[in-house]
Amino acid sequence: MLAGLLLFIHSAALAQLDSSFPRTPLSLPQYLHQVSTQHLGYAAQQYNVSIAAAGIESAKVFPDPQLSLDAFDNQHRKLQLSNGFNAGLSTTIELWGKRKARIGLARSSLEQSQALLLDYFRNLRADAALAWFNAMQQQHAYEVTLQSWQLMRQLADADAIRFHKGVITETDARQSGLEADNLLNVVYQQEADWKAALLQLNMNTGKAHADSLLWPSGNFEHLDRVFILQDLVTNAQNTRADAVAANAGKAVAAKTLTLTKANRKIDLGVTAGVGYNAEATSEIAPTPRYIGTNAGISLPLKFSNHYKGDLHAAQFGVKQAAITYEEVLLQIDTDVKQAWTNYRAAGLQVKQFESGLLSDAKKVLDGKIYSYKRGETSLLEVLNAQRTWNEVQQNYYQTLYNYAAALITLERAAGVWDIE
Repeated sequence: MLAGLLLFIHSAALAQLDSSFPRTPLSLPQYLHQVSTQHLGYAAQQYNVSIAAAGIESAKVFPDPQLSLDAFDNQHRKLQLSNGFNAGLSTTIELWGKRKARIGLARSSLEQSQALLLDYFRNLRADAALAWFNAMQQQHAYEVTLQSWQLMRQLADADAIRFHKGVITETDARQSGLEADNLLNVVYQQEADWKAALLQLNMNTGKAHADSLLWPSGNFEHLDRVFILQDLVTNAQNTRADAVAANAGKAVAAKTLTLTKANRKIDLGVTAGVGYNAEATSEIAPTPRYIGTNAGISLPLKFSNHYKGDLHAAQFGVKQAAITYEEVLLQIDTDVKQAWTNYRAAGLQVKQFESGLLSDAKKVLDGKIYSYKRGETSLLEVLNAQRTWNEVQQNYYQTLYNYAAALITLERAAGVWDIE
């Protein structure tokens, strides 16, 4: 009776596990290529560069001229005085290099936008790679948990048969069944975590409504690197996108100050016009028909220059950009050194697992199971060995993920990329 019940539970549990969902195998280079071409956030960020490029065209605009037309009538019908019209054209001539300063500022803003886009992609690529390795780690964690449950389920089934034969008590048989059922709950949760990690891959490639999940095809391989710390720091401070963007920010601040100074200087207003006066036939003030012309200039009275808030703000902006750039360089130095330290430590941890820790834990478990089946050891000792083996495997794959994550973090910090 107990054996049949356990077998029924085993079959029902297997039916509820869904590891055969539609999937699309994808290597890391293929995945990162899809991220670079299909990620929605990155696509939106690219418009910032287009907007900045359009700003250059806007900066090239000259002031529009103004055309004025007016007509007059000095009671021509009643008093026979003249009537006519005037036409004029006026414009502002920008002096002191205002247009050049606008264009320079727009070009520096474009360079900054391009650098910020590269920095966005630098972080996106690293985050996407982390998601890929995390999905792979979650798969291994699911498989380890599933194998542990299957092993416990086999022991429980065997104990049910042993109980039926009178070799062990019903309590011992139920104990192994309870342990298997408890592990099954862990399997369910691990399966959910694994699928959630796969769904993140779909999101990163802009496939929120895809009919299949992306499946990382690969392993935790080729993660060993030899880096020279000082070379990494120097290269990062010279080439990392956020450092380039901060340096471009200094140029933007300087160009803003130049434009602000130019805008505080006067522009020249120029006007030209023509007027037509019809003949006046009045006996009191007869005048012939004539055409008059006029030309002139206008100069603004820059009383507003007494207030220097815009100038002071631009000057403070230059100082702020310089400090921000120095802060970025310091942050890069710290990021690289911290990431380099973590990468070395992660590598040592992986070697520790691969130097015998895994094989020793498996040998202990196999030995305990063999002794248990012969009645030479207790179920508790088997469970302890099983938990140890399970934890060692989980920690191993977590350490492999940490090693991959440490490499990604280091290359993100150093502004380099060679992870394939």
